[in-house]
Amino acid sequence: MRVIFMGTPDFAVPALHALHAAGHDIVAVYTQPPRPAGRGKALRASPVHQAADKLGLPVRHPVSLRKNTEEWAVFDGFQADVAVVAAYGLILPQSMLDTPRLGCLNIHASLLPRWRGASPIQSAILAGDTESGVTIMQMEAGLDTGPMLLRGAVPITIQTTATSLHDALSALGGSLVVRTLTETPLPTPQPEDGVTYAQKLTREDGRINWQESASAIDRRIRALTPWPGTFTVLNDGMIIKIGAATPLPQFHHTARPGTLLDNTLTVACGEGAVRLTRLQKPGRGMMEAEAFLRGHPIPAGTVLLTAQDDDAPSAHSK
Repeated sequence: MRVIFMGTPDFAVPALHALHAAGHDIVAVYTQPPRPAGRGKALRASPVHQAADKLGLPVRHPVSLRKNTEEWAVFDGFQADVAVVAAYGLILPQSMLDTPRLGCLNIHASLLPRWRGASPIQSAILAGDTESGVTIMQMEAGLDTGPMLLRGAVPITIQTTATSLHDALSALGGSLVVRTLTETPLPTPQPEDGVTYAQKLTREDGRINWQESASAIDRRIRALTPWPGTFTVLNDGMIIKIGAATPLPQFHHTARPGTLLDNTLTVACGEGAVRLTRLQKPGRGMMEAEAFLRGHPIPAGTVLLTAQDDDAPSAHSK
């Protein structure tokens, strides 16, 4: 088929490779424009842009599609059978949705109708879901509301992180979209029951509230690492990023939530405790807890601030 591919981050790259390997004629790749990155703020092409260049595919990166009639005409000129969209980052106007012969297909990282919206991977872990997956959906004007074509599921375990789930769903999306173009399944409307929305994440979502249970805090750390990252605040105001922790849900204590229960970073939670195993202080890289404590010992009895504390700094504090 003649395919237009539209995607930007790492999540979309396996689908581009899968479509190319399957022999489809990828007539254009749309992606976000290069952005400043790194310490020097040099322009860096998106992961999809870089992958397309390696495959020798033509790339387009309009800043906006809204009212961009010139780009609509270019898009129409490709005479594509289908457009495949995976985390592209721009809203397609109806005129573009209607252009390809078979419409536009979206690779969505959830089992729709659960977790429509911006952060389905993180939201599934945060909520304690036991599975996630990918839905290949026919796109329409609504937010992830279109009819479903194919779905595939993967389990979420107590070891699953946002990174591991992202990688599993990214690979699954590539295989499912190739199957969709081969099998051309009939669209199935999404059920009205079970609709949930995954909100856009901010850095403040990563603040640990020690009054939550150990299991909930563990899910937050696994869901929000590496982005937006989780953090806590020492009683001297220093913001400490948390890279990993071990939940101890059966750990009994009577301490105030946020209190360090020993000298190995075991922290009291509203229920149970967690032992912090990877941490990062300002200006340093992420490190194992033992190495962290050698340079910045934190004694038992120290109280970590929570979102409920009036003097707790924000994620943007110095």
